[in-house]
Amino acid sequence: MFGYRYVTRQQLAGFDQYKYNAVDTNPLSVYVMQNLWNRIVKAVPLWIAPNLLTFTGFLLILLNYFLLAYYDWNYTSSSLGSRHAPKWVWGLTGLTTFSAYALDSVDGKHARRTHSSSPLGELFDHGLDSWATSLFTLSFFSVFGLSAEREVTPFTLYYILCIILFTFMLSHWEKYNTGVLFLPWGYDISQVTLTSVYLLTAIYGVEAWHKPLMFGYLFADILIAMVIGCSVFLSLPQTLYNIYQAKKLGTLQRNSISEGLLPLLSPTLLFLLLTTWAKISPEDILTKNPRIFLWMVGVTFSNVTADCLPNDQNKVRSHSLAAHSISWDCWCRLHGA
Repeated sequence: MFGYRYVTRQQLAGFDQYKYNAVDTNPLSVYVMQNLWNRIVKAVPLWIAPNLLTFTGFLLILLNYFLLAYYDWNYTSSSLGSRHAPKWVWGLTGLTTFSAYALDSVDGKHARRTHSSSPLGELFDHGLDSWATSLFTLSFFSVFGLSAEREVTPFTLYYILCIILFTFMLSHWEKYNTGVLFLPWGYDISQVTLTSVYLLTAIYGVEAWHKPLMFGYLFADILIAMVIGCSVFLSLPQTLYNIYQAKKLGTLQRNSISEGLLPLLSPTLLFLLLTTWAKISPEDILTKNPRIFLWMVGVTFSNVTADCLPNDQNKVRSHSLAAHSISWDCWCRLHGA
């Protein structure tokens, strides 16, 4: 794993012609969080590498996942009548979630502040994001867990995870076609929500989420509706609109529909195969081993998610990079970026 060269010399040479182009229109980010990040980044010592901030944030996300997995392996500890995770676990998870969110938000600012921005650093950041998306989701499942009474089954968790990963994929597919990364509105909203729910759980306990919140619906019901609604009615329309605008303005990066849809092929095939496996598994693998199966879904998705890399001919090629399997040579380049 460490000896394999995941990024070729040809691709590395193409970084010289690559320019990062992102647009953030989320009011929460623009008017609230950015002011906080601008203050925090000033406290970061100049000698710290930006990618160290990125990697530290990712390690905090991993810490959350394994901590909750220890207390809630089968996603049942939050159910009524089960032995719940200690409240300090939820408090720590809330603090580390917000810390990881902060580190992921200031690493780019710190890179520009230290004049060390690089396309390889962007690849490292987005590669880790492709794995962190599933880790955030799998950790959050422990808040409400599985429940036969509420009809929350392992398949419910699997479908929620697929929708969230699909939403993540949309923003990068949009960038592949438009050349601009339109930062999704759902990211800042989700991070603030995660932090708030964890801290509230630490104060009031998981029992609070078993009480009806609105019109008799429980927290899990409202969460599922929000996830589907944000993806179908917010992320997907925004993505299609931005691609349409790029085509209308003549700035579309792809010359044909088939070329534009190409990055969606591998993730779509992945979801189809995984769903088929879960449905027809003779051992009922998803039901018997939900945490292992869902972990595998997240890791595999990170492997096949395509990122756009420039090569030495100033064209864009699709390249898959597993965030967890970057070669040592690539890491050395990243750390000094």
